[in-house]
Order: sequence, then structure tokens, then C-alpha cells
Amino acid sequence: MSEKIVVSKENRKAMIDLIKKYFLKERDEDLGDLSAAMILDFFMKELAPEFYNQGVYDSHEYMNSKIEDLFALQIYKR
Repeated sequence: MSEKIVVSKENRKAMIDLIKKYFLKERDEDLGDLSAAMILDFFMKELAPEFYNQGVYDSHEYMNSKIEDLFALQIYKR
């Protein structure tokens, strides 16, 4: 599966604003919307899938542990 990660317009704008604030505060660089959007696009294409996949893996591990807990609910005859 090679689905593209999609965010709403509102979330995209908020992310662009955060990138601009970060660069201004940490690097004293005043990025425009286009530059910040290009950075966001790079992160979403190249880095976000790794975080997404880690979330899938973590969810899988969590669900497997909960399924194992179901065996504790068994009722045994005496």
C-alpha cells in the first residue's frame, strides 16, 4: 500500500504556520508560505510514512496483548 497521507486544509495551514514559527525562532529565518509548504510536503512524503508505520506496528502489538488477555476470561468447570 503506498497511499499518500492527506491532511485537511486547516491542518495543513496550521502545520505550515508551525514550520514558519520554528524556523524563525530556532534558525532566525523568515520562511514564506511556499518554502514552509515545500518542507511540509517533503516531511509528509519522506518521513511521515515511517511514523505512520510505527503507529500501525504499535497498535498491532497492543491489540495482540489484549487478545491474549481474553484467555484469562475463560470459565473452567470444577
